[in-house]
Amino acid sequence: MRRVAIPPRANWRARNEELGFLFHSMGGTYWDERAAYAFTAEQIDELEEATNELHRLSLIAVEHVVRENRFGELGMTPLAAELARRSWDHRAPPIYGRMDLAYDGVNAPKLLEYNADTPTALLEASVAQWAWLEDVLPDADQFNSIHERLLDAFSKWPIGPFHFACARDSQEDLGTVEYLRDVATQAGHTTKFLFVEDIGWNGADFVDLEGYRIDRLFKLYPWEWLVHEEFGGFIEPSGAQFAEPAWKAVLSNKGILKILWELFPGHPNLLPASFSPLPGEFVRKPLLSREGANVTLPGEASGGDYGAEGFVYQGYAPLPEFLDATGRPVYPVIGAWVIEGEAGGIGIREDDSRITKNTSRFVPHYFE
Repeated sequence: MRRVAIPPRANWRARNEELGFLFHSMGGTYWDERAAYAFTAEQIDELEEATNELHRLSLIAVEHVVRENRFGELGMTPLAAELARRSWDHRAPPIYGRMDLAYDGVNAPKLLEYNADTPTALLEASVAQWAWLEDVLPDADQFNSIHERLLDAFSKWPIGPFHFACARDSQEDLGTVEYLRDVATQAGHTTKFLFVEDIGWNGADFVDLEGYRIDRLFKLYPWEWLVHEEFGGFIEPSGAQFAEPAWKAVLSNKGILKILWELFPGHPNLLPASFSPLPGEFVRKPLLSREGANVTLPGEASGGDYGAEGFVYQGYAPLPEFLDATGRPVYPVIGAWVIEGEAGGIGIREDDSRITKNTSRFVPHYFE
């Protein structure tokens, strides 16, 4: 695994915008093609195998939480727990998720967390970095079948109306949802977009602003927020089908890290985790934290509004350190994409900090 300096394309902004990737410069520099991460084929195989193994273990952990009724340890409300239980019992189909892994190309990949409910960095991982590869390194390869797997996933849903929603005021969320909506349209579905704030209830069904019934809804909006909306109590009686399903709230909760370690202690792809401080160096994470908020690791911490829900304590796995062109240290996290339960590719976010945040840069990758 290497970090390689590569000259950016002269037209990289226009190329990204052609793909619908309009938020390439959020925070100043988000998409960063001044470098790329290079892997060997063997390292890619290791990442793929670890991702599939971790997803397999994660499904066992969800089954355990449901059967042993351990929702309370995850801080889930009774409504959230019941929705998760019902969707799991009905095996409501998932579409995608993203695992964050610490990996240096030498030691086994370690699971940092599983963003199974509302993961972003999808459009850039799927089509933007593939277009970069074709333009810059056409003879190399990339661990990236994300788009094809997403198309296959939506093709397996019965053809029909499909609503897509996210919250207002997030260009990144909107870009992600519009990309997924386009994939669903390619798969043959009739799709409509609306903001979560515009979802209505007519006494029997969820409806959009035009009064059309919402039978299926992809929502880039966390389940722990959704159940607290005014319409939260109508989710079950509405009969609407949700993607991601409610059982994904179990996986996206960082308390699942403790349960995974409890079920599979010593697994090479897991880190020790507990609901109380660990001996030695550890990381403290709020159960519901997003975008690196309120994370504390040895010698570094981030701010935010999370923590009242409780914390999980996880063994510290230092991220690999590379130097950029100015000699500044940077720290990458591997985002391993799971589509329909199988590894579909990776995207890499790097930061000057050891805590990956929403403003961390996306850097493309390739392998030889």
